[in-house]
Amino acid sequence: MSSVRSTESSLEDWLTKDSIGSTFCCSTRWDSWVEESCSVHERGRSPSGVRSIHERRRRVEAVDMSRPDPELRSTLISHLRSNHPGMCRAWFDDIEPVDFDGGVLRLCVREPVQLRYLQRACAEPFQEAAQAVTGMLVSVRFVSPEECEQPTPTTTSGGSTRRSGGPDGEGIDLAAEQMVLSPDYVFDNFIVGPGNRLALMAASAVSEKPGRAYNPYFIHGGVGLGKTHLLQAICQLILSDQPDANICYISCSTFMDLFHECVKAGRMQDFRHHFRTADVLVIDDIHFLSKHDRSQEEFFHTFNALYQSGRQIVLSSDAAPAEIPDLEERLTSRFNCGLVARIERPCYETRVAILKAKASLHDLELPDDVPAYIAARLDTNIRELEGALSRIRGYSLAENAPITLELAKKALADDPARSGNEEGAAPSIQTIIESVTRYYDVKLTDLLSKRRHKSITVPRQICMWLARRHTRFSLEEIGGYFGGRDHTTVMHAIRAVNRRRDEDSSFSDALDRLETNVLGRPDA
Repeated sequence: MSSVRSTESSLEDWLTKDSIGSTFCCSTRWDSWVEESCSVHERGRSPSGVRSIHERRRRVEAVDMSRPDPELRSTLISHLRSNHPGMCRAWFDDIEPVDFDGGVLRLCVREPVQLRYLQRACAEPFQEAAQAVTGMLVSVRFVSPEECEQPTPTTTSGGSTRRSGGPDGEGIDLAAEQMVLSPDYVFDNFIVGPGNRLALMAASAVSEKPGRAYNPYFIHGGVGLGKTHLLQAICQLILSDQPDANICYISCSTFMDLFHECVKAGRMQDFRHHFRTADVLVIDDIHFLSKHDRSQEEFFHTFNALYQSGRQIVLSSDAAPAEIPDLEERLTSRFNCGLVARIERPCYETRVAILKAKASLHDLELPDDVPAYIAARLDTNIRELEGALSRIRGYSLAENAPITLELAKKALADDPARSGNEEGAAPSIQTIIESVTRYYDVKLTDLLSKRRHKSITVPRQICMWLARRHTRFSLEEIGGYFGGRDHTTVMHAIRAVNRRRDEDSSFSDALDRLETNVLGRPDA
């Protein structure tokens, strides 16, 4: 009992010191209180002024900190970067602590999209971080600059409010089911390349003139190629120009779930009013309508209502309209009546640019040879690139070492999808590049650079020659891997290698050895 009283008294003293405002964010102050309490316990003291746990809680809530310590932000963000590195963004440094009143820490966020994102996706990590660095039971609330001037209201820990889609405010909350817009997904962050230029151009036009340019706008392409990025960029640009625009951004699966829930609840009038009065309807993964006849019927009428009233419709899919199985012909026809844009897999140069942009977004320092290595190793989609970057970042933190090419290779060495080349399977560009750079003892960055020295040119030409013989990539794609060279450069390289192979037997033998290594065949 005496130890409990000692602890409570020490906390009482700690809370009532005049300097509490200036030491709010310092976890060292909390540590010193713990040490002091332990010391009191060891000496067997029993100081006066004992208060109950509830009284101490009320005292914490009563602390008025209209001017939090300037170091609070840096300490808070530092904790988040250590414990939630994948969540952190460079713009977190712009978040400003406003005040601490009634146990609520208010953080000011100036950009509306960033504010909504933090409220919906980051409240819990921020609250955990605030409690860790202050040693207090703190509730975090994100506020706009306008709200900064208002007193702290009673709210949820995330500071978000929920609106009801129904007139009586009860039952299914249609508005709350909308997808969260990420501040990462804006046009400024979208890396353009040969495979997505048309899709980006059309998305920009739709954002500037919704309902008038390319309606409906249908984007399709493989998983992880940037379709969702463009959908969100469209929403965010429209909102920046028209803050009061009624944008309904939702996934197709959620649309169908809400449809079935409203049918069961007898709320189809609310459902139809919600979707058919939107200024802009944006639906991700519309191909999930496949095989759902009742949902297709409902969406057909929703589409017609919006289209006939000049409202913008934006859809994304893994497949082109005509390639979505079991999709009604009348829907296929309507999807095709606007602009259909395909997103292709990013070329090598685009992948390098994407990796550099992602690293910058997360305040991650990468030597030039690291994104070059990752881009050469992975050629499928952007999500794989992000995954590789996350593994490298995690490996760097675990080893407490800076990111280098060697560290990146170790971090990705256990990736089963890229750990080797199965016999009989087509080799990847990465396998070819690694074999050639190892054989000729050249650096990856030199091979992918614009340098024309013979010691670099010959290995580069051999890589192009092997890639043309043993991969499915076009001349343009192969050129993109090697410094963005055009197809004529690749054709010249192939002719040069073939000519020298016919004239130089030692060179021909070297090609045979390289080809054996690339294809994973045992040496004869």
